[in-house]
Formats: sequence, C-alpha cells, structure tokens
Amino acid sequence: MRSPQEIKRVIETRLRSYLSRDRTGIRRELLRLFVRIKSITIAELVVELQKQFAVTFHAIASMVGIIASRIGILRVTKNSDGASSYELKDKYVDMVVRIVGVS
Repeated sequence: MRSPQEIKRVIETRLRSYLSRDRTGIRRELLRLFVRIKSITIAELVVELQKQFAVTFHAIASMVGIIASRIGILRVTKNSDGASSYELKDKYVDMVVRIVGVS
C-alpha cells in the first residue's frame, strides 16, 4: 500500500504532466478558479472562463472530469437541485497553489 507522501508525489506528477500540455492557459486558469472559488459548478466555470477564452460547456466538463477522476484532486457533491458542485480537496490546495500560482 502506498504512503500518503507517495500518493501526493504521484498526484503532483500527474498534475504537472496535465499542465505541461496546456497551450492556451485554460487548464491553469481552471485550477486557479478552484482555489479562489471554493465550490463551483461546471456552468459557473464556463461563465467565468468565457470572459477570457473561447470555451464550450463540454470542453470544460471534460477538463473537470479528467481533473476529478484521473488526477483525483476534486471532490464532487450534488446540490439540492441535482447539479454537481466541484471543489478542490483540502489536502491538495497547497500543491495546486504552488504549481499554478494563484494571483
């Protein structure tokens, strides 16, 4: 079984690899939004990101899905209206801030 430090190293490696393929800066900005806004839906993310980038709902949903499932740093909760709300897990906030730099 992996130690907590080893798990964090694996997640950090996956996150750095994911961000290395970020040509436009959308992925970094998406992660910055998760740090600044504690709990957010995909629709709210799309509204925020459309201020700077030409993005679609499906593109953002795909990015969030990859970050939540493959990298594993997001927590998903269902709102009372049935919409999924996403937030960065507390134990990974420092790592994300260090890697993406939050302004």
